[in-house]
Amino acid sequence: MKLKEIDLKKELLLKAEKLIFSMGVKDVAEEMCILNTRYGIAKLLFMQREFGLKEIPHFIGTPDMTITRNKTRWNQGFGYGGKIVFGSKEKLEVFPLDIKPNTCGMLVGGINYLPSYEKLIKNLLKLQEKNIKIDGIKIKWDFYESNHFIDIFEVEPLEGNSFPSYAFILHTSSSELKGETKKGIGLYFDESRALKEKAKVLDTPFGKLHYLEGKDAQEYYEFYFYADEFSKRKRLLAAENLFGSFDIISNETHQGILNKGEILLGAHSFEDDKKIFPFVMRSELPAYLVKGIKNIKKEVIKTLGFDKRAKKYNLMDSLKNANIIPHGSGYNFPHILKVKGVKEIEEKRLFEILLT
Repeated sequence: MKLKEIDLKKELLLKAEKLIFSMGVKDVAEEMCILNTRYGIAKLLFMQREFGLKEIPHFIGTPDMTITRNKTRWNQGFGYGGKIVFGSKEKLEVFPLDIKPNTCGMLVGGINYLPSYEKLIKNLLKLQEKNIKIDGIKIKWDFYESNHFIDIFEVEPLEGNSFPSYAFILHTSSSELKGETKKGIGLYFDESRALKEKAKVLDTPFGKLHYLEGKDAQEYYEFYFYADEFSKRKRLLAAENLFGSFDIISNETHQGILNKGEILLGAHSFEDDKKIFPFVMRSELPAYLVKGIKNIKKEVIKTLGFDKRAKKYNLMDSLKNANIIPHGSGYNFPHILKVKGVKEIEEKRLFEILLT
């Protein structure tokens, strides 16, 4: 690598670190998220320079900032738990595919009875045997994959709220649409041949950045929102087959496209205080139903030490209108005391850790 390229790489990485606004809890997961997301933001900064884009890419992290279980997304330089801003909300010029939106979300349903474990498993097995389709696309039930799950809770009522005695959470996505189908080009560039063929590649000092532009970007954008509705319908179908009748409390996406310049990466986004969202921790701990309060206030921005950077890069409005809350508690690494840094060897990033 030439000296000028090394200087540019250092410059972009340093700037990228300043463009990560972390509300994390200062644990190892947050450290790893920041260290890795620097590379993704640096790629987007390089893209911004190459294409002359006006908007400055940045990441606003929720308290559950963490790693992502998606290997490709992580290797491409993106962590989890927050909102990534890469362009204008209204104008779609370039869409970076490396962030990999996937319509993952949770359905919360209220029920008035506690189903038996045996009955639920039988219903699940029957569901998997059924040839259920949405718009002619066969459903793949993936509750046993990755971190997808089905949980049932006894509801602890709070004053002023009226919910059924029990509630369930279904966590899943539209995995059927990661590759190309008759309904569209697919969500993942590494699983859809058609999308990979349309994608352009920008060589950055931090590795390749896959992207779409023009009509191709608009086609992908429109297909995503079809996939998002597909995912919500899929969760409803699963719940009907597993539980019968239920009250819909929430059915929101926490990993996907918000608009033409913003993507959620494991967080809830809201426009008002009416929507209810689930907040989920470990399987042995309670889950919570929450509403969002407009955030982040100017006083909080100052307390968190964001104000100088936000003013320097003209991002104050973006922060004050972030309106995101965590969807869970992130991952825990009790065996890791600290992340000492990142080493780059033969285009691979290796995290140097200090064990307990």
